[in-house]
Amino acid sequence: MTRFARDGIALAYEDAGTGPPALFQHGLGGDARQSADVFPTDRRRITLECRGQGGSDTGPEAALSIATFAADLESLARHLALGALAVGGISMGAAIALRLAVRHPGRVGALVLARPAWVAAPAPANMRPYAEAGALIATLPPAEARRRFAASATAATLAREAPDNLASLLGFFGRPPAFGRLLQAIAADGPGVTEAEIARITVPTLVIGHGRDLAHPLAHAERLAALIPGARLRTITPKATDRAVYAAEFRAALADFLP
Repeated sequence: MTRFARDGIALAYEDAGTGPPALFQHGLGGDARQSADVFPTDRRRITLECRGQGGSDTGPEAALSIATFAADLESLARHLALGALAVGGISMGAAIALRLAVRHPGRVGALVLARPAWVAAPAPANMRPYAEAGALIATLPPAEARRRFAASATAATLAREAPDNLASLLGFFGRPPAFGRLLQAIAADGPGVTEAEIARITVPTLVIGHGRDLAHPLAHAERLAALIPGARLRTITPKATDRAVYAAEFRAALADFLP
């Protein structure tokens, strides 16, 4: 990992592989390993670990937002003297990439929106489990916070319908209270763009989605693919069904799309 500073805050990023670069962002609570797990190994991938996640400092909690994370990513692109390139990400990373495509269209030459958790509106219902987990992490000792969430109706629904979502959320317990507040802030946020702006995106776009995932509804992927002219929708095996097949199909979809 390499670090650079923006507004006095140290941010970590990984630059791996060779060939044309792509900015590819992790999801909420993730890090560069999540991006590396599904990215073709024969391509160059740059992943910024967002504030309060991975090896990056948190900075002022009031600044934690998708807009800030997108501005950090644009700052990294300038720091590395990158031109227009493929930009994408998973879940929160997809929202960051979407914001860049709308607010900095000259930066984004191709767009990848994988397992999107947002379309345009802030605080979608699918993000409520993150807000619920965040509130417990922020206010209770780790063991008690995890016990309460595991016993909740939310956890029971996830265990039945989206076990991978539940496993991810349970993995967050044990992190510091500041991370719980980050979860709450991002769960209440959105990409800060409108559907009309999304519909004006003209770059080649790949949207990846799958079922058995309440945090990343396939309907969100379908809606984004319908909004963006010429977007390709790739539906892959759910991670909850077969993690290895999910990763292989994800990598194949990226390899087919990226330059």
